[in-house]
Amino acid sequence: MLKLVLTRPAAHAAPGRTPAGASLGVLAAVLLLTAAAAVAQPAPQPRPAAPIAAPETPPAPAATPAPGAETRDLDQDIQSLKKDVVDLNKDLFMLEEELLFPANTQVAVFLSMDVGEFFALDSVQLKIDQKEVINYLYTPREVTALLKGGVQRLYLGNLKAGQHELVAFFSGKGPNDRPYTRGASIRFDKGVGAKYLELKIDDRQRKLQPEFEIKDWE
Repeated sequence: MLKLVLTRPAAHAAPGRTPAGASLGVLAAVLLLTAAAAVAQPAPQPRPAAPIAAPETPPAPAATPAPGAETRDLDQDIQSLKKDVVDLNKDLFMLEEELLFPANTQVAVFLSMDVGEFFALDSVQLKIDQKEVINYLYTPREVTALLKGGVQRLYLGNLKAGQHELVAFFSGKGPNDRPYTRGASIRFDKGVGAKYLELKIDDRQRKLQPEFEIKDWE
Protein backbone atom coordinates (compact mmCIF):
# COMPACT_ATOMS: atom_id res chain seq x y z
CA MET A 1 0.00 0.00 0.00
CA LEU A 2 1.40 3.40 -0.96
CA LYS A 3 1.48 6.33 1.50
CA LEU A 4 1.27 9.96 0.42
CA VAL A 5 3.91 12.14 2.07
CA LEU A 6 3.67 15.97 1.74
CA THR A 7 6.78 18.05 2.41
CA ARG A 8 6.19 21.36 4.11
CA PRO A 9 8.25 24.37 2.94
CA ALA A 10 11.16 25.33 5.05
CA ALA A 11 10.50 28.12 7.61
CA HIS A 12 13.51 30.13 6.65
CA ALA A 13 12.42 30.65 3.08
CA ALA A 14 11.96 34.23 1.95
CA PRO A 15 8.32 35.44 1.70
CA GLY A 16 6.73 35.92 -1.78
CA ARG A 17 8.76 33.15 -3.41
CA THR A 18 7.97 29.57 -3.77
CA PRO A 19 10.82 27.48 -2.70
CA ALA A 20 12.13 24.90 -5.12
CA GLY A 21 11.52 22.14 -2.63
CA ALA A 22 7.75 22.97 -2.56
CA SER A 23 7.44 22.56 -6.33
CA LEU A 24 9.20 19.25 -6.18
CA GLY A 25 6.94 18.10 -3.35
CA VAL A 26 3.82 18.94 -5.32
CA LEU A 27 5.14 17.07 -8.37
CA ALA A 28 5.98 14.08 -6.24
CA ALA A 29 2.49 14.12 -4.72
CA VAL A 30 0.89 14.14 -8.18
CA LEU A 31 3.06 11.23 -9.28
CA LEU A 32 2.21 9.29 -6.14
CA LEU A 33 -1.53 9.91 -6.61
CA THR A 34 -1.33 8.73 -10.21
CA ALA A 35 0.53 5.60 -9.17
CA ALA A 36 -1.94 4.92 -6.36
CA ALA A 37 -4.89 5.25 -8.74
CA ALA A 38 -3.24 2.85 -11.15
CA VAL A 39 -2.63 0.37 -8.36
CA ALA A 40 -6.13 0.73 -6.95
CA GLN A 41 -7.77 0.07 -10.33
CA PRO A 42 -8.47 -3.68 -10.61
CA ALA A 43 -6.55 -5.48 -13.23
CA PRO A 44 -8.63 -6.48 -16.28
CA GLN A 45 -9.85 -10.03 -15.91
CA PRO A 46 -9.18 -12.33 -18.84
CA ARG A 47 -12.26 -13.17 -20.84
CA PRO A 48 -13.24 -16.79 -20.43
CA ALA A 49 -12.37 -18.82 -23.39
CA ALA A 50 -15.25 -20.18 -25.40
CA PRO A 51 -15.98 -23.80 -24.45
CA ILE A 52 -14.62 -26.29 -26.92
CA ALA A 53 -17.44 -28.39 -28.32
CA ALA A 54 -16.90 -32.09 -27.85
CA PRO A 55 -16.75 -34.03 -31.11
CA GLU A 56 -20.06 -35.64 -32.03
CA THR A 57 -20.15 -39.34 -31.38
CA PRO A 58 -21.03 -41.16 -34.62
CA PRO A 59 -24.20 -43.27 -34.36
CA ALA A 60 -23.62 -46.92 -33.65
CA PRO A 61 -23.95 -49.10 -36.75
CA ALA A 62 -27.15 -51.08 -37.01
CA ALA A 63 -26.84 -54.63 -35.77
CA THR A 64 -26.56 -57.09 -38.61
CA PRO A 65 -27.89 -60.63 -38.28
CA ALA A 66 -25.37 -63.39 -37.90
CA PRO A 67 -24.46 -65.24 -41.14
CA GLY A 68 -25.83 -68.47 -39.70
CA ALA A 69 -29.28 -66.94 -39.12
CA GLU A 70 -29.43 -65.68 -42.72
CA THR A 71 -28.52 -69.15 -44.01
CA ARG A 72 -31.23 -70.81 -41.90
CA ASP A 73 -33.85 -68.34 -43.08
CA LEU A 74 -32.81 -68.90 -46.70
CA ASP A 75 -33.00 -72.70 -46.29
CA GLN A 76 -36.49 -72.42 -44.79
CA ASP A 77 -37.62 -70.24 -47.69
CA ILE A 78 -36.21 -72.72 -50.21
CA GLN A 79 -37.90 -75.69 -48.52
CA SER A 80 -41.20 -73.84 -48.38
CA LEU A 81 -40.87 -72.93 -52.06
CA LYS A 82 -40.12 -76.56 -52.98
CA LYS A 83 -43.21 -77.74 -51.12
CA ASP A 84 -45.35 -75.17 -52.93
CA VAL A 85 -43.93 -76.33 -56.28
CA VAL A 86 -44.67 -79.99 -55.47
CA ASP A 87 -48.23 -79.17 -54.42
CA LEU A 88 -48.72 -77.11 -57.57
CA ASN A 89 -47.42 -79.96 -59.75
CA LYS A 90 -49.85 -82.37 -58.11
CA ASP A 91 -52.77 -80.04 -58.73
CA LEU A 92 -51.70 -79.51 -62.35
CA PHE A 93 -51.30 -83.27 -62.87
CA MET A 94 -54.77 -84.00 -61.51
CA LEU A 95 -56.26 -81.22 -63.61
CA GLU A 96 -54.51 -82.56 -66.70
CA GLU A 97 -55.87 -86.06 -66.08
CA GLU A 98 -59.37 -84.74 -65.62
CA LEU A 99 -59.13 -82.87 -68.90
CA LEU A 100 -57.47 -85.68 -70.88
CA PHE A 101 -59.33 -88.59 -69.30
CA PRO A 102 -62.86 -87.59 -68.27
CA ALA A 103 -64.64 -89.97 -65.92
CA ASN A 104 -67.25 -90.94 -68.52
CA THR A 105 -64.56 -92.38 -70.87
CA GLN A 106 -61.69 -93.21 -68.49
CA VAL A 107 -60.26 -96.72 -68.17
CA ALA A 108 -57.32 -97.55 -65.85
CA VAL A 109 -55.33 -100.80 -65.55
CA PHE A 110 -53.32 -101.57 -62.38
CA LEU A 111 -50.78 -104.32 -61.68
CA SER A 112 -49.95 -106.07 -58.40
CA MET A 113 -47.67 -109.02 -57.74
CA ASP A 114 -47.20 -111.61 -55.00
CA VAL A 115 -44.53 -113.97 -56.32
CA GLY A 116 -40.92 -114.81 -55.76
CA GLU A 117 -40.48 -118.55 -56.15
CA PHE A 118 -41.98 -119.37 -59.54
CA PHE A 119 -41.84 -116.18 -61.60
CA ALA A 120 -39.59 -113.12 -62.02
CA LEU A 121 -41.32 -110.37 -64.01
CA ASP A 122 -39.55 -108.68 -66.95
CA SER A 123 -42.29 -107.00 -69.02
CA VAL A 124 -46.04 -106.68 -69.56
CA GLN A 125 -47.85 -106.02 -72.85
CA LEU A 126 -51.45 -104.79 -72.95
CA LYS A 127 -53.89 -104.91 -75.84
CA ILE A 128 -57.38 -103.43 -75.82
CA ASP A 129 -59.67 -104.49 -78.62
CA GLN A 130 -56.68 -106.08 -80.40
CA LYS A 131 -54.74 -102.83 -80.32
CA GLU A 132 -51.50 -102.57 -78.31
CA VAL A 133 -51.71 -99.75 -75.82
CA ILE A 134 -48.54 -100.33 -73.78
CA ASN A 135 -45.46 -102.55 -73.55
CA TYR A 136 -43.76 -101.91 -70.23
CA LEU A 137 -40.26 -103.14 -69.34
CA TYR A 138 -39.53 -103.36 -65.59
CA THR A 139 -36.36 -102.53 -63.71
CA PRO A 140 -35.17 -104.61 -60.72
CA ARG A 141 -36.05 -101.72 -58.43
CA GLU A 142 -39.65 -101.62 -59.71
CA VAL A 143 -40.00 -105.39 -59.33
CA THR A 144 -38.75 -105.14 -55.74
CA ALA A 145 -41.33 -102.45 -55.00
CA LEU A 146 -44.13 -104.64 -56.40
CA LEU A 147 -42.96 -107.61 -54.31
CA LYS A 148 -43.18 -105.40 -51.20
CA GLY A 149 -46.87 -104.76 -51.86
CA GLY A 150 -46.75 -101.87 -54.29
CA VAL A 151 -49.47 -101.32 -56.87
CA GLN A 152 -48.62 -99.81 -60.25
CA ARG A 153 -50.99 -97.91 -62.49
CA LEU A 154 -49.89 -99.54 -65.71
CA TYR A 155 -52.24 -97.81 -68.15
CA LEU A 156 -54.70 -94.92 -68.29
CA GLY A 157 -56.78 -94.19 -71.38
CA ASN A 158 -60.17 -93.41 -72.86
CA LEU A 159 -62.82 -95.85 -74.05
CA LYS A 160 -66.31 -95.22 -75.29
CA ALA A 161 -69.18 -96.98 -73.59
CA GLY A 162 -69.86 -100.57 -74.64
CA GLN A 163 -68.17 -104.00 -74.74
CA HIS A 164 -64.38 -104.26 -74.84
CA GLU A 165 -61.66 -106.89 -74.48
CA LEU A 166 -58.37 -106.59 -72.59
CA VAL A 167 -55.49 -109.02 -73.22
CA ALA A 168 -52.29 -109.01 -71.11
CA PHE A 169 -49.02 -110.86 -71.83
CA PHE A 170 -46.55 -111.42 -68.99
CA SER A 171 -42.89 -112.19 -69.78
CA GLY A 172 -40.11 -113.14 -67.40
CA LYS A 173 -38.34 -116.13 -65.90
CA GLY A 174 -40.36 -119.05 -64.63
CA PRO A 175 -39.53 -122.28 -62.79
CA ASN A 176 -35.94 -123.50 -63.19
CA ASP A 177 -34.98 -119.96 -64.32
CA ARG A 178 -36.35 -120.51 -67.82
CA PRO A 179 -37.96 -117.86 -70.08
CA TYR A 180 -41.65 -117.80 -69.30
CA THR A 181 -44.54 -116.08 -71.11
CA ARG A 182 -48.20 -116.34 -70.21
CA GLY A 183 -51.33 -114.44 -71.12
CA ALA A 184 -54.69 -113.54 -69.60
CA SER A 185 -57.77 -111.85 -71.04
CA ILE A 186 -61.09 -110.40 -69.91
CA ARG A 187 -64.20 -108.96 -71.56
CA PHE A 188 -65.73 -106.03 -69.76
CA ASP A 189 -68.52 -103.56 -70.17
CA LYS A 190 -67.58 -99.89 -70.14
CA GLY A 191 -70.35 -97.80 -68.65
CA VAL A 192 -70.75 -94.07 -68.08
CA GLY A 193 -68.32 -93.90 -65.13
CA ALA A 194 -64.60 -94.65 -64.96
CA LYS A 195 -63.48 -98.29 -65.37
CA TYR A 196 -60.74 -99.94 -63.24
CA LEU A 197 -59.06 -103.28 -63.98
CA GLU A 198 -56.31 -105.09 -62.03
CA LEU A 199 -53.68 -107.53 -63.28
CA LYS A 200 -52.62 -109.94 -60.53
CA ILE A 201 -49.62 -112.27 -60.50
CA ASP A 202 -49.62 -114.94 -57.74
CA ASP A 203 -47.70 -118.07 -56.91
CA ARG A 204 -49.75 -121.23 -57.11
CA GLN A 205 -48.17 -123.58 -54.63
CA ARG A 206 -50.10 -126.69 -55.66
CA LYS A 207 -48.99 -126.52 -59.29
CA LEU A 208 -45.60 -124.96 -58.51
CA GLN A 209 -46.14 -122.26 -61.08
CA PRO A 210 -47.34 -118.65 -61.28
CA GLU A 211 -50.96 -117.68 -61.86
CA PHE A 212 -52.08 -114.65 -63.91
CA GLU A 213 -55.56 -113.16 -63.67
CA ILE A 214 -57.44 -109.95 -64.42
CA LYS A 215 -60.02 -108.54 -62.00
CA ASP A 216 -62.78 -106.11 -62.85
CA TRP A 217 -63.40 -103.56 -60.11
CA GLU A 218 -67.13 -103.08 -60.41
